[in-house]
Amino acid sequence: MVDVQWPVVATSRGRVGGVAEGTVVAFRGIPYAASPVGALRFAAPRPHPGWSGVRDATAPGPSVPQPASRLEAVMGPRVPDWNEDGCLTLNVWTPAETLPPGAEPRPVLVWWHGGGFSSGSSGWDWYDGARLAALGGIVVITANYRLGPLGYLHLPEIGAVNPGVRDQIAVLRWVRENIVAFGGDHDAVTVGGQSAGAHSATALAPETRDLVRRMIAQSGPGNIGAQEVAEADDCAAAYLRFLGVTRPEALRGLPVERLLAAYGQLAAERARPGGTAPPMYPVLGGPGMPRPPLQAIADGALGDKDVLLGTTEDEMTAFCAFDPAVRTLTRDDVQTLFTARAEDYGRYAARRPGAAPVRLLADLLTDESFAAPAAGTAAHRAAQGTPAYLYRFTRRPPDDPHDLGACHCADLPFLFGTFDAYPDAPMLGGVDGHDHALAQAFGGALTAFTATGSPNGEGLATWRPYTPDPGTDIMYFGPPFFDPK
Repeated sequence: MVDVQWPVVATSRGRVGGVAEGTVVAFRGIPYAASPVGALRFAAPRPHPGWSGVRDATAPGPSVPQPASRLEAVMGPRVPDWNEDGCLTLNVWTPAETLPPGAEPRPVLVWWHGGGFSSGSSGWDWYDGARLAALGGIVVITANYRLGPLGYLHLPEIGAVNPGVRDQIAVLRWVRENIVAFGGDHDAVTVGGQSAGAHSATALAPETRDLVRRMIAQSGPGNIGAQEVAEADDCAAAYLRFLGVTRPEALRGLPVERLLAAYGQLAAERARPGGTAPPMYPVLGGPGMPRPPLQAIADGALGDKDVLLGTTEDEMTAFCAFDPAVRTLTRDDVQTLFTARAEDYGRYAARRPGAAPVRLLADLLTDESFAAPAAGTAAHRAAQGTPAYLYRFTRRPPDDPHDLGACHCADLPFLFGTFDAYPDAPMLGGVDGHDHALAQAFGGALTAFTATGSPNGEGLATWRPYTPDPGTDIMYFGPPFFDPK
């Protein structure tokens, strides 16, 4: 029998000891690859050498080295907790009743954090999977992957080609090999994520074939496909200039702080008002990225995989509301940034009378970068005979002095039920009973989808697949359409 209070599970590299948390057992900080240090910096992930005895898996591993998030003003600050040594870890939350031998295996959700391929960590309390696992009776996994220059610097001459993507593929292979021991069904794996994590899920679902059955994409940045090799090469050359390095091999010996500082300089040089793309992100043609993710879906690469995707109503306010370079834009400045026809400025202005130009820019970019690509992806799936489920998250904070609305990342506390992890987040504000009911509805629908391929189930609102016809079905989570009564 497995002691579910202090459970021990055998993985392919050694035994790990977790901890019971209510009806769920948590295993945190499990290495899925060797530390990417020294000669392994920028390299494809290598197998972990393993350990003897029982490894303590009650606390998460360190974050991947990274700068502060550009969305700290929206989500709340984080205390740096990174360390390059030991950062390639994952966390597992599983219903306690799945651990005894002979128990029915549960569906699995592998979920990637966002952060613009530059920041974030699977071990942060924002993404604690205990409540989600308990809510849906599923196994939840979050994992670190290399970020910024450590994950997406393109220097093939030293083997630096999409190491961050390779990390994610290594996680999925670890799941295939090990998740049965944690009570999971390796044939019922959903890959999901938010923002950059949604981009990752969208890319990996068609390219990992038998490793993934379903896909969830929350606020996927549809304006970011895959970085062209020429652009990646140009970024790499500029990055080396900021470092003052002529021999790329020298990067493996530099302090990681120096690598991050140069990345910050590169990001500042290439920043554009209202832009969301980082200077480095997955490169087209590299491992795990043979073609742009949305193009792969349009070409039918998902086959019969189930898809659920959606956006928040006001995605881009998160990037505009606190950015001085954006807030000072005049009407003329914003009109020049509109990529559609000139009269579209008037259309957006009529939709939001009296709004500042920066708010209209946020509306436009929300539509262009998030809402339209999500609807387009859903339309492709409908045309291919495997309709997707499409949602829009509309809940805004009760006190909203910055006019954030339902901004980028606003749905995260509601998916994981981790309201207490956001004490200083303007995007959340005060939480009441309606919000807890909304979290039950939102998390319940996404876990039901993970389990069955449909977000419908007992106690959940009826959610029909998307069709591109007039009056099409989009599920709204939040006012004015959501009423927990």
